[in-house]
Amino acid sequence: METRDYLIKPMLNQHYPVAVKGEGIYLYDRDGKKYIDGSSGAVTASIGHGIREIIDAMTEQAEKVSFTYRSQFTNEPAEDLAYELSKLCPGNLNWSFFVGSGSEATETAMKIAIQHWQEQGKAEKNHIISRWMSYHGITLGALSMSGHIARRERFEPLLEKNPVLSPPYSYRSWLPKEEGKQVEWYVQEFKTVIQRIGKERIAAFIAEPIVGASGAALVPPDGYFEAMKRVCEENDILMIADEVMTGFGRTGKMFAMEHWGVVPDIMVLGKGMSAGYSPIAAAVSADHVIAPILSGSGSVMAGHTYSGNPLSAAVSLAVIRYMKKHQLPERADLSGRYLMNALKEVQTNHFIIGDVRGKGLLIGIEFVADRLSKTPFPAHAQMTHLVVETAKQNGLLVYPASAGEDGVGGAAIMIAPPLSITQQEMDELIQLFEQTITQVEQEVINRGFFPSAM
Repeated sequence: METRDYLIKPMLNQHYPVAVKGEGIYLYDRDGKKYIDGSSGAVTASIGHGIREIIDAMTEQAEKVSFTYRSQFTNEPAEDLAYELSKLCPGNLNWSFFVGSGSEATETAMKIAIQHWQEQGKAEKNHIISRWMSYHGITLGALSMSGHIARRERFEPLLEKNPVLSPPYSYRSWLPKEEGKQVEWYVQEFKTVIQRIGKERIAAFIAEPIVGASGAALVPPDGYFEAMKRVCEENDILMIADEVMTGFGRTGKMFAMEHWGVVPDIMVLGKGMSAGYSPIAAAVSADHVIAPILSGSGSVMAGHTYSGNPLSAAVSLAVIRYMKKHQLPERADLSGRYLMNALKEVQTNHFIIGDVRGKGLLIGIEFVADRLSKTPFPAHAQMTHLVVETAKQNGLLVYPASAGEDGVGGAAIMIAPPLSITQQEMDELIQLFEQTITQVEQEVINRGFFPSAM
């Protein structure tokens, strides 16, 4: 009998296993095969699968009310979650706007930043500065801010030209090795861009604290964000921290910007905010950002049907309670150190691994054809796809990422398991990863991609 698909999946002509069960760090497909969720899905399922406390909170709220429309009602879980975030977030980040996805949240942050200046009679301050090799979402506004070349390409005629700054990419940087000198260069580039565009036209600068999908866990040099924040303040530019991937303990602190003691004007949250149990994201703004809107029009011009959804808010509150109870940010810091050291040990035994980087349980691995020259594999080798699929066959799920000097030709993955992972489970993950790399290296040799330095 002829069969066909009705669901649009990432690749229309590709077979995907059907997930039927999740338990802790493991997922099971319909055929009974077990997978280590080594990437927490899309760096989302941060506390693990099938956690009873979260399921109970979801059920309890569903029995009360599952949906209210924000122009008609507020609801207790959304109010409680906004209060909880005001306590968790640094500084005076006290105003939360809840939406359904990270893309919606970054676009909401952009709109709030622009409205902040409009309400002060500065409507010309409507430009957003962002960096190449960044990713802030797939909607047109969020994609305009994104420097993810492959995802921009198809829609380029519709997008704003927001990415103008270089990413902090230490592995491939031609800048001086001294971190202080690198920071000076990034700051001068920022100042030059501001001069060219005009500070009177710039509303905000948006950046991921640690670059995710478009760079495989690029960590900035020490002093980078402190210096960039000073430039923003000197030029009346708001700083937006996109913590969709890095927030809620992923990097070993509740929010990644805490590693550098920098408080942004707007913080964008998602993914780990509900750990994948229900869709929710947020744009959290500082008091001084909302103040002119509060005394002006009195209304933030943004909103979606599912904004402030009570079911999702209740889930997020339960996730936060669970994270605190089990000290997951602290565990992510310790587990991340263990996993990073183990992966660097794997690197020494395999010539295709060029770099291992990241913080906490957000770890990027970049693959190269020649480790000495850092020469990337040719695009037609499809190295990222080969690693991801080989790992999947071995029962390990990893996350594909971009890399390389241009953000297009390189190959990389991220390993970002649930923060609840144990040492024994990490050892299992490492064993499957090394098995995968051994198989991939053999395939590289079979295809004739011989590195000159091993």
